[in-house]
Amino acid sequence: MYRILTADEAISLIRDGDCICVNSFVGIENPVELHEALNRRYEQTHSPKHLTIVSSAGFGVWDENRNAEGYIRAGAVDRLICGHFGAMPSTKKIILENHFEAYNLPLGCISHAIRAQAGGIPGALSKVGLDIFVDPRREGPGINQISTDSSFVKVVEVDGEEFLYYKLPKITATLIKGTAADRKGNISFDDMYMSGDALSICQAVKSNNGIVIVQVDRIVDMPTRPRNTIIPGCLVDAIVVVEPEKRDDALQALTGSFEIPFEHWHEWTEKLDAATAEHRRESVASSIIGRRAAQELRKEDIVNIGIGIPETISRFAKQNGMLDHITLTVESGGIGGFPASGKVFGAMIGAASVYDMANQFDLYNHGGLDICFMGALEVDRHGNVNAHRGPGAYAGIGGFANITARTPIVVFCLTFNTKGLEVQEQDGNVTIVRNGTIPKFVNDVRSISFSARKAIANGQKVLYVTERCVFILTARGLKLLEVYPGVNIQKDIFALLPFGVEA
Repeated sequence: MYRILTADEAISLIRDGDCICVNSFVGIENPVELHEALNRRYEQTHSPKHLTIVSSAGFGVWDENRNAEGYIRAGAVDRLICGHFGAMPSTKKIILENHFEAYNLPLGCISHAIRAQAGGIPGALSKVGLDIFVDPRREGPGINQISTDSSFVKVVEVDGEEFLYYKLPKITATLIKGTAADRKGNISFDDMYMSGDALSICQAVKSNNGIVIVQVDRIVDMPTRPRNTIIPGCLVDAIVVVEPEKRDDALQALTGSFEIPFEHWHEWTEKLDAATAEHRRESVASSIIGRRAAQELRKEDIVNIGIGIPETISRFAKQNGMLDHITLTVESGGIGGFPASGKVFGAMIGAASVYDMANQFDLYNHGGLDICFMGALEVDRHGNVNAHRGPGAYAGIGGFANITARTPIVVFCLTFNTKGLEVQEQDGNVTIVRNGTIPKFVNDVRSISFSARKAIANGQKVLYVTERCVFILTARGLKLLEVYPGVNIQKDIFALLPFGVEA
């Protein structure tokens, strides 16, 4: 039977050595007061300690002094298993300093492993991750020198086919953010941007005789409609009521509380930028890339658009009339709306449906998307892509590996080089005024996020769209497909590549 407790009382239920699963998505839907109560308890008692934290999509609020950052930095956590670390500035820094074990698994594979554990199965099989960094025959999921546990990812063969087997530690506690609890403890998510894997997490925790703690905005007398209950009260141990911060109308729009027609999506995107203090600086280069990449869209396509340069594609899809004829999706479970970005990445403007994250990755993993547009840090001579690990920096793979593994058309959107790149465009002619000092095309990528060899074996069409040219993946490597008007093929392309390409 659930109890209504303060945050400090609820966190007292967490034990030393617990494996805590957090149902957040990068920077959204974090149960901030629960994390900060855990931080207070650890500061006062040095307990709970030796924690393991699991999170499919990461958890943080882009502030090293809030949420979980304090108790992680102080030493409460021994292991962190996460899909993405982008919203956790101090955590991702100290991971590289070997402060504790940290493992990076594809977001969808963690999600499916949680769902498997909810059903009493130790782990989940997937073809996602084969031949990229997480494959134990390459690097494995460990991020730093002390992360050597080989139990999380294994290569197995089933009926003559090769898979990766993803297995998580037994989840014994969870911290979740919901909207409201009724008098029976049933939890609804009406004002949330997503529900993530809340139900599967709670089922997994209860199967391991663990503790479910839910932070909600309010207690209601009248139960919600049964279909709107995400977590039934019988799975809840503690409910903590925390009055929510007042939301701007633009943020409220992300909850789906009112309809936003597609012709108004960009208007609401501008409102959202203002509400979150995001300032978009769209360069000439990214506009060129977005316009060319958008030409790959076809009517009825189901699409995923990554963050960064790929975000420009939506504007050109609107201009060329395709935006109303495609279905956009986002990893957190949204379909049929317009993905938000920045600090509210994972939310969606005008979504038609938001379902469990594991279901979204069912779609992605089996090739249910028609096309995806992704960014890239590096591309090598084979066509492999690194999108998760920079020099001295680590963001994590997130949903990238799941999205690109089987999608029939994969379009990577990247500048030819970076740091100082200056490009001009006039009357359809592109001029490279100054090249950047950091090349994006290299002999060998630092770490593999996308395997060109697997893509060729799967029959995927892979394009690399830059501000000066387009490459296509072939069995022999990269082939130069297009050179934009005004670009000098020798000076602006061949002379800057460290390897030869077919022309």
